[in-house]
Amino acid sequence: MAEISEAITMIKKAEDEADQLVLDADFKGKEMIDNSRQDAETTISKAKNEATQEAKKTVFDAEDKAKNKAKSIIADSKGNINSLKNKAMANVDEAASIIVKNIL
Repeated sequence: MAEISEAITMIKKAEDEADQLVLDADFKGKEMIDNSRQDAETTISKAKNEATQEAKKTVFDAEDKAKNKAKSIIADSKGNINSLKNKAMANVDEAASIIVKNIL
């Protein structure tokens, strides 16, 4: 009878140990999941920040290029305007002379 009692005690102890192993595994599993979530959130946050910075840099670079192109166009336009103005002024004297001849 003592052997049966010992066997039952050992079985009960083994069951308790198995239950504890299941609890420990469940706890560790949840802990791993939590750590993974935190790591994922950190990685996502870092990636978002990097993407935002890269987007800002891209926009800034595009604006800078556009401003430089606009300055170049303005400079070319001013040169063209001055050239046309000079040509027009050269023709004013000739036109005035023709008008005066036609009137007289």
